[in-house]
Amino acid sequence: MPARSSPTRVITWPDRTRVEAALREWAGVLAAERPEVLRVGYFGSYARDDWGVGSDLDVILVVSRSDRPFIERAVDYPASRLPVPADLLIYTRDEFDELLRRGDRFSRMIARETVWVLVRDENGGAGREGKPK
Repeated sequence: MPARSSPTRVITWPDRTRVEAALREWAGVLAAERPEVLRVGYFGSYARDDWGVGSDLDVILVVSRSDRPFIERAVDYPASRLPVPADLLIYTRDEFDELLRRGDRFSRMIARETVWVLVRDENGGAGREGKPK
């Protein structure tokens, strides 16, 4: 009797290495095109390395300033180059400092989990930082 092939589809999803490499590349483009971008990092399932099929990428951008309300800022930073859907949280430097000072559950998680892929130095040069210390 002939064997039938399975009708089940195999779904693959980009792993952490591929997603982080794409985020680093995207952050480099942002740094070159957008001088207000000070930091780019990610947190959540990709930072904890417990991502799975369907996981999105939680991204934090820290900018020197923004004229837009918080909820509208992602419009200025299209993330379509990333290999997975991304949620962008874009804070001004002052807002981010205040977030960390709050000390609530979310701010502690951000401080503990965020992997920074781009950090501008005081002279505007870009570097990479990794996990916060």
